[in-house]
This record gives sequence, C-alpha cells and structure tokens, in this order.
Amino acid sequence: MTEKKAIIGARLFDGIEWHDGAALLIEAGRVKAIVAAGDVPADATVIDTHGLLLVPGFIDLQVNGGGGALLNAQPTLDGIRQICSAHATFGTTALLPTLITDTREVRSATIAAGLQAKAAGVPGFLGLHLEGPHLSVARKGAHDPALIRPMDDADLAEMVDCARALGVLMVTVAPENATKEQVRALADAGAVVSLGHTDVGYETAVSYAKAGAKTVTHLFNAMSGLGHREPGIVGAALATGTLHAGLIADGYHVDPASMGVALRAKMGPGQIFLVTDAMSPIGTDMTSFELNGREILRHGGRLTLADGTLAGADIDMLSSVRFVHERLGLPLEEALRMASAYPADAMGLSSHKGRLLPGADADFVLLTPELGMGSTWIGGEKVYAA
Repeated sequence: MTEKKAIIGARLFDGIEWHDGAALLIEAGRVKAIVAAGDVPADATVIDTHGLLLVPGFIDLQVNGGGGALLNAQPTLDGIRQICSAHATFGTTALLPTLITDTREVRSATIAAGLQAKAAGVPGFLGLHLEGPHLSVARKGAHDPALIRPMDDADLAEMVDCARALGVLMVTVAPENATKEQVRALADAGAVVSLGHTDVGYETAVSYAKAGAKTVTHLFNAMSGLGHREPGIVGAALATGTLHAGLIADGYHVDPASMGVALRAKMGPGQIFLVTDAMSPIGTDMTSFELNGREILRHGGRLTLADGTLAGADIDMLSSVRFVHERLGLPLEEALRMASAYPADAMGLSSHKGRLLPGADADFVLLTPELGMGSTWIGGEKVYAA
C-alpha cells in the first residue's frame, strides 16, 4: 500500500496563495490535496512542522557545480549526484547541472552522465543545461575563447538526440554562432533554447525569439545592454512577452537598482526567474578551483579569474530568495515564485513542478519564519534536514 503523509502545523504557500491551519497531503510522491488540518485522513502518517513555512521547492536552471564538484571537471553520474546533493541543503529540489563551453568530448560525456542520472532517478536532477560553446567571443565572460565555435551539423544532431532522450534540456546559444534554423530544430526537439553571451541587437534577438528561443541567460551579464536607440538583448528580454529571463541575484552580477528596473519593466507572460550560476565551492570552504585550466578565486562573495572577470557566482538559491525579498523589497510570495513557479514555467514544467497543487511532485522546503533552512523534501521524501 502506498504511504500517505500529511504535513501539518506549517504556514503553507502553494505557489499562488498562503494557507493557514491547513495540511499538505502526499501520496505516491505527489501532492494529493491541501485540506483543513482537521480533515487529515486517519490512515495518513502525520508530520508536525511546529510553525515553519512550507513552500514549493526551488528550481535552479543554471548550476555549474556544488559540494566541491564542477560539471566541466567531473562530467559523471557521481559528479551530478554530488552537485544535486549540495544544492538540496539550500532548498533546491530540481536543477539543471550546467556545462559551460568545453570540448566535444566533455559535452558527450556530460550528456551520457545526464542520461545515467535520469535512469538512476538522482534526487533533484531535472535535466541538463549546455551553456556554449556556440557563443560570441565578444561576450565570452569567463568562457574559454579558444573553445567557442559555430554550431555544426554534428553538434545539432547530438543536442537534438539529447533533448529527445533526456526530456529536459536547456541550450544557451548566441546568434553569432547558431542559426535560426538550428534554434528552430532544437526547439522542435523539445529543447528550451536560451539566448546568451551575445552582442547582437534588439531586432536580431526578437527574430530568434520568433524562431523558437524561449529564455535569456543571466540577464544583463555577457550581453548587449539597454540603450535608448539600440535596446539590445536586455531590451528584447524585457519587451518580448514570450521570453523568460534568468537573473543572478547576488548583488555583484547586477546592481539592485537595475534588478528593480527590470522586474518592473518585464512584459509578460514571460517572467524573470532566479538562477544561482553556482560553481563548485557552494557548500564547501574552498577558496579556489580550476576551470578549463584557469584558476578561479573565491573571495568576499565573488568568484573571479585572475583579471577580475566574474566566473559564475558564489550564492545559493535560498540566499537569492532572501536577497530579492530583503534588498529589493519584493513580497515574499513573489520572491518564492521567482525561485520555483517561474523557472518551472520557463521550462514548460508547470503541470508538475513549481507549485504545490494536486498532482504536482511533492517537492517542498520547510523554512523558519526568518527564512532559515529547516528541511528539503523531494518526491515527498526528506533529503536534507538542517
């Protein structure tokens, strides 16, 4: 018989509204219903949270590493498992391990590892994000320019096959090195194509959105900016309702004032969602690591190359939620949606991820009223307790 669970005693946010005096009913790893605490079935195992906040699990669509593992350096099942486990300690219940620009061999190994992770049912593994190598050298950021190149037929075929086999795949490309026909082929295969690391203008970006691109990678960073005569990629992301956009909310990648402007300006239904762009040090006391043979330094909340170029971020998803809530003044509900509902929407997964509605995966986080970690649950099972 399938075990039934009832989580009681929490102030519950289902992704849309708050429920007080309610219970979350879980059956077979999914949300059965939200009912009054007095209506819990007699055959359910009752778990009392004693006044915590129960919120949808966080979804991170850009995670380069964590727990000491970097996907580029460890493109294996164990590497993916280590990354997912590290981020679960900060409330992330679903993530896309992200491979930044690398060789064909490393990408192929990453795809193989992703398929193994799917088959193994690694808790927290959602799919993959391939960020490059088909980017613009002019907007390379910390990506190795020697490895950036145009997308060819073999590249396209491998990623199309990956999208179909894996089911959830995000691919970041720049129009400089990927054609609209290639974007359309990826989208038709089920991949979510994201525009990033590009210097093209507004009109080109909009044309790629029409070709099938659905998101923009780390808004403001490594892209043409918003100008009064040339709106650039930033302008396209904000003015195009079909585009969603990731945002690194660490206070270093984007100034809080710019974050606020973007959030107020974004045209819907596409939304701005939080990403960490986290590297291997998350969850560790590491002070440096290597990426493509180059040393990345960790200091004062920043990860940089020797020349000061930002190289990923040193932030977790719960800290990102706190940042937009406390520093930007967003209502807690909206901050939580940016970490759960909106990334689920961007990936086309809103039927079972991002909200605690009947039939959805029972992925949730228990937080203290001060937004401290309590525990993380994936598929109705506790995977971490603070």
